Amino acid sequence: MLYLIGLGLGDAKDITVKGLEAVRRCSRVYLEAYTSVLTVGKEALEEFYGRKLILADREEVEQEADNILKDADISDVAFLVVGDPFGATTHSDLVLRATKLGIPYRVIHNASIMNAVGCCGLQLYKFGETVSIVFWTDTWRPESFFDKVKKNRQNGMHTLCLLDIKVKEQSLENLIKGRKIYEPPRYMSVNQAAQQLLEIIQNQRIRGEEPAITEETLCVGLARVGADDQKIAAGTLQQMCTVDLGEPLHSLIITGGSIHPMEMEMLNLFSIPENS
Repeated sequence: MLYLIGLGLGDAKDITVKGLEAVRRCSRVYLEAYTSVLTVGKEALEEFYGRKLILADREEVEQEADNILKDADISDVAFLVVGDPFGATTHSDLVLRATKLGIPYRVIHNASIMNAVGCCGLQLYKFGETVSIVFWTDTWRPESFFDKVKKNRQNGMHTLCLLDIKVKEQSLENLIKGRKIYEPPRYMSVNQAAQQLLEIIQNQRIRGEEPAITEETLCVGLARVGADDQKIAAGTLQQMCTVDLGEPLHSLIITGGSIHPMEMEMLNLFSIPENS
């Protein structure tokens, strides 16, 4: 059996009882280590689960999945995912590969950022399509996701923006030369995401377009959702450039054009002071 087990969003104790029982009876346990991270490291998970974990990076999961599935038809293998197992399309591919090999699988779900964002008070059924905001480079500054933000706003829907994570990434030079040298991990902050959004707004104005959002659009910044030191801040997009939410992981919500009075009352609990 292949088990895909969600770990939740906080620390080692966020795994479900059902998930922990499965982990403890598996012959091999893999920890997916590139779509998200917990607030604790691999060693803390190993101590709580009572099992050694094998780190699985993007390359292994996407290109060498057969190693993970090896012998899963005659023994139990666990694949651990921060949040919920289907928070990334990569994990659907693992299920399809297992099915083609005749390996049965079981999914043990958990909380993910996709539903935990309700902690800020915005109603989940009023969220539109989720978007990803990636780190810009000198030569690659994509703006295409902004069309989805515009569509959500037109429909009165909020937009959850998932912010970029760079783990075990190679520089272009090392990639070309085939050197297994990796850059330090990077996690996009709400500040960085807001600054890129403001630049897109300016670019659209220069092109004579009317941006879907402005510097004054109400947004919500979230950090370490589900952890004891979770932070939430509600304010304008401009304020999101300087608000201090601390350590990663961060997420950003761009509110829809229509906000229910109860949503606004909840957001007021997290409002950034006017003078900040």
